[in-house]
Amino acid sequence: MTVAEETEVTLEVGQRTELPALPDPAGHHREREMHAILEIGVRGPSGAPHATPAPGTGPALAEVLIVDTSRSMLHPPAKLHAAKDATAAAVRMLPFGTAFAVLAGRFEATVVHPGPGRQVLAVARPGEREAAERAVRLLDADGGTAIGAWLDLARRLLKDQPAPVKHVLLLTDGRNEHDHRSRRPLETVLDACAGQFVCDAWGIGDDWDAELLLTITRRLHGRARAVRRESELTAAYEELIAGLLGTAVPELRIRLTPTTPGTLIRQVKQVVPNEQELQPVPAGPGGRAAEYVTRAWGDEVRHFQVVLTADPTGRESGEELQLAAVEVVVPGVGRPLRLPPPRPILVRWTDDPLDASRQHPGVRRHELYQRASAAVAQAYRAWLRGADGREAADRALTRALALAGELGDAQLLGALRLIESPPGTGRIRPGLKDVDWQHLILSSALTTPPQPPSGASSGADVGVGMGRGSGGGPVAAGVPGSRDDGGAARADAGAGGTGPGAAGSGGAGPGAVGSDGAGAGGADPADADPGGRSPGHAAPGSRQPAGTLPVRPDGLIECPDCRWLGPADAVYCGGDCGRLLRGAPA
Repeated sequence: MTVAEETEVTLEVGQRTELPALPDPAGHHREREMHAILEIGVRGPSGAPHATPAPGTGPALAEVLIVDTSRSMLHPPAKLHAAKDATAAAVRMLPFGTAFAVLAGRFEATVVHPGPGRQVLAVARPGEREAAERAVRLLDADGGTAIGAWLDLARRLLKDQPAPVKHVLLLTDGRNEHDHRSRRPLETVLDACAGQFVCDAWGIGDDWDAELLLTITRRLHGRARAVRRESELTAAYEELIAGLLGTAVPELRIRLTPTTPGTLIRQVKQVVPNEQELQPVPAGPGGRAAEYVTRAWGDEVRHFQVVLTADPTGRESGEELQLAAVEVVVPGVGRPLRLPPPRPILVRWTDDPLDASRQHPGVRRHELYQRASAAVAQAYRAWLRGADGREAADRALTRALALAGELGDAQLLGALRLIESPPGTGRIRPGLKDVDWQHLILSSALTTPPQPPSGASSGADVGVGMGRGSGGGPVAAGVPGSRDDGGAARADAGAGGTGPGAAGSGGAGPGAVGSDGAGAGGADPADADPGGRSPGHAAPGSRQPAGTLPVRPDGLIECPDCRWLGPADAVYCGGDCGRLLRGAPA
């Protein structure tokens, strides 16, 4: 077996290693948090059909397709017709031997194929696929929407399936208005489904709920997306199924082992290409290790944020220590696999407040995305108040535009420009529909990694963008795989993987959210900020903060609200309040 025939998993750790050894200026001994960004990539052998199972291992995929058949799918009828066409296209793509079922969702869920009352999945063969398509073509719509019941039936059908990839594709045009009629509410069902399968959820029409789709997919490790036009759904489904069939690694685990007394694991979450909280599972008997499960990897790169707490008591300043070890574990894979060696998460205790204030750019970038998403949510809530909320909505939109500009995220800027009118004003466009905001909310949930700078960067990049250096970054002495630069971002490190959970992130059909700026056709990278302004600068007519903060003798500035100390070039406070410090609208 040659290296070229192996599936390769890569791991890099990006972090700022410095933490303060001394109390903060107020004399508080706050818990020291070390944030690290893990870049994990999967790259299969070129041209290999990943989802083809190894001999004797059975089908690689078990698929459940859920079609919303509530009464609203008939208004207009094009929604139901599009759902039928897309579902039939997905069934036709399933490889021979794939276990599958089609469900119809109303107040309850019913098995459309292999048939009502059946508690087993069908097996894809030419005749079986044709029978499933005939059953789909006969679907009609009536009743209401109770999504918990739909997912619960999918869980029962997939429960005993041996396929390494279990996937649910859910389509809805509405909100979960009849959850009270289900035997089990959605929240309880999501608890039962977590870890059992991956779920991608799609919206169609004008009345779906972005927050509902995000709640489902964040719990079930999928993606939430939508189409603006019904005719786009079939192409989006075909691309998603193609991504599923490109799954290279069904399950990958991140194993963290604290190695220094007093070190605790506080949080692990995925931050690129979207945010998902990960829960620990036992890593075997004894020991201090914990494992965090991620599922359904194609050829792609994802980023994860690890938060550890550490105790400087008795430690020498300037000494670089290992807080924890990171490993990638892939259980039960049926093909040749090359895994990376363990990597360290380090700490260097320092008395220098400038060193201690620096954030790793990947951490900073995720904070900016969180603030942009919060600004979008604030703008939407204010818009719902009508004329009374117009001024607050405009302010929140301007803030979101500034944050998207600072991030350099053309997709998010394109989605925001669909809401703004005229361009560069930061004002809400009149005549918007609620669905326009739902598309924007989905767009604001997508994230991208930092991109390598085109030229040499300076210390002004610290905490924003790539950070120091030109992308390679200094490597910790004698510690391979440890990085102190902008987040271990390679030219191919985008969110556009081809696996489930990644399928379509680089383009899920024309007009699909997450593919081209929420149906906007994308935004030219040259327009990375409204009006051609550089990231972080305010839109015309927006308020500028009065004056600038004074720079202290130690080269830091101090937030006037929460007393956070940070680099003099910081645009936003990196402390608890997160307020604007300079150069962008308040």
